[in-house]
Amino acid sequence: MNRKLVAAAAGALLAPVLVVVSPAGIASAHGYVNSPASRQAQCAQGTVACGNIKYEPQSVEGPKGLKSCNGGNSQFAELNDNSKGWKASPVGRTATFTWTFTARHSTANYQYWIGNDKVAEISGNNQQPPQTVSHQVNLGNHTGRQTVLAVWNIADTTNAFYSCIDLQVS
Repeated sequence: MNRKLVAAAAGALLAPVLVVVSPAGIASAHGYVNSPASRQAQCAQGTVACGNIKYEPQSVEGPKGLKSCNGGNSQFAELNDNSKGWKASPVGRTATFTWTFTARHSTANYQYWIGNDKVAEISGNNQQPPQTVSHQVNLGNHTGRQTVLAVWNIADTTNAFYSCIDLQVS
């Protein structure tokens, strides 16, 4: 009888551990632009009050080809809200965007968009990136306040990762 009681108690103790450990493994994946601070980086830093994205800025993943800051994820809808008070980083006609990766997937390419204008596409050569990657991007004739959509297209899946960066271009 005591053995059954000990086994039941041990099982009850392990169940919460499995629940806590499992989501952490899922949330530890992927990447985002951290410099200049993307919208999800601003959420993670507490610059702007946001929902759950502040805990996992690297998780804005969706199908390739989208043009939304939240990558089509309704749970991160606040990233699409232009009235949220996003801080715009001052830059010149070129800007350097630095990605931080928590899971480094083989990369097809990186794309940078201002509205419907693709201002840059950089090949990833279907290689796994290092922990951080920086790209210097010419913003063309765009001036004033702009939102850049940075897209990391994964080579071996149909998905991409999305980051919006608010800039003040002089």
